[in-house]
Amino acid sequence: MKIYTKTGDDGLTGLLANRRVPKDDARIEAYGTVDELNALLGLVRSGGVDSAADALLTSIQNQLFVVGSALADPVTDGPFHNLVTPLHSKGLEVAIDTMEAELEPLTRFILPGGTQEASRVHLARTVARRAERQVVHLARQPGEHVPPDLIIYLNRLSDLLFVLARALNHRAGVADVPWSGV
Repeated sequence: MKIYTKTGDDGLTGLLANRRVPKDDARIEAYGTVDELNALLGLVRSGGVDSAADALLTSIQNQLFVVGSALADPVTDGPFHNLVTPLHSKGLEVAIDTMEAELEPLTRFILPGGTQEASRVHLARTVARRAERQVVHLARQPGEHVPPDLIIYLNRLSDLLFVLARALNHRAGVADVPWSGV
């Protein structure tokens, strides 16, 4: 099978519901950003994170394919539309709580940075927030539906990435740098 189909040469792409939309459609922007986040997490993993972080990020990358599939299925009773469930977010919350147990409580805003791995995770966090904003934007479009559990998952994921960046720095012996304020 060839990788190029030429079906998108007119600036349209297909959704799972056999509907063609412009490549800059809000739904395409949303799942395209989820795909970008997934690729960025692959970059994070290639940088040599510890085995626990690697396993967590591998699981998240797999979950992001579920998120992308749900976003690519615009039909509320479609086979992929409702695949993201509260269990996905609960798993992220458990991981957050586990990592937070190894960290000092956060009392101030911190600057993104530290080790290269943590810095990449902070960048991934910002992409996750952008994906969340785009999914919320999609949900506000007339005639569009996004399951609430999907929005909750992306919100929780950005929280997890923040805590993971802090944990990676902590494990490497690098302190958080507090924001000095104005």
